[in-house]
Amino acid sequence: MFSNTLVTTEDLAAHLDDPNWVILDCRFTLTDTGAGRQAYEKAHIPGARYVHLDDDLSAPVGETTGRHPLPDPRVLAEKLSAWGIGVNKQVVVYDDSYGAMAVRLWWMMRWLGHPGVALLDGGYPKWLREKRPVNADIPAPHKAACACLPEPSQIVTADEVLRASQTGEQLIIDARPDRRFSGEFEPLDPVAGHVPGAINWPFDENLDVDGTFLPPEALRENYQALLKGKPTWQAIHMCGSGVTACHNILAMEIAGLPGSRLYPGSWSEWITDPARPAATGDVA
Repeated sequence: MFSNTLVTTEDLAAHLDDPNWVILDCRFTLTDTGAGRQAYEKAHIPGARYVHLDDDLSAPVGETTGRHPLPDPRVLAEKLSAWGIGVNKQVVVYDDSYGAMAVRLWWMMRWLGHPGVALLDGGYPKWLREKRPVNADIPAPHKAACACLPEPSQIVTADEVLRASQTGEQLIIDARPDRRFSGEFEPLDPVAGHVPGAINWPFDENLDVDGTFLPPEALRENYQALLKGKPTWQAIHMCGSGVTACHNILAMEIAGLPGSRLYPGSWSEWITDPARPAATGDVA
């Protein structure tokens, strides 16, 4: 049976030699794009392959895209196949930022229709705290055949976000830290602020003090309070470039609230059109 939300460190440790499990290391730093690969080359969970956010999980940036545009699904499927991911494989993704980066691949594989992909709860920090094994060995290539059936209903466009902003009929949830949402501090994008009408729910609100996800019942209480009776499909998630927003989507899945959607371009795409409105000030 596949896990499709979270995998514990105990479960992963028990399957390190399982040929039906594929481990992907997604460590990445937005301000130092080579740091994750360098860390991987020094040490990683045995058997893990490295996946780079810019090179593997994003298309080239254009004048009207965000910082991490979605890649061509066929190109992504070819890479997944080259990493040994077939339809019968359990995939585990991890990073060293409590899922903030690895959730991008978790969401993308579900977008393509892969039934078994889960985030390592607590990530690499928890793995190290528990003194579990690491090495610097690079796995040998292993070709497989990965599904490629992208589901367009999981994606929201900028035009749909604009309508949601104007009508309030759908809930826009922004996963960035509150200072970036309010416009007080913006280290990555040339315009600060947020989409008018959006609410702020920083992704780390999903986490317990040890960096693992809150229990499902706590997550459910939090998101039901945000939804205020709206169905989950009316929740639109965004962030700076469509990465950490996936953390909130995963949290809703864990909470038993599936069906929310992603605006992949997020704030960095939104601001490429000066006609789109921007708001600053108090965090909603």
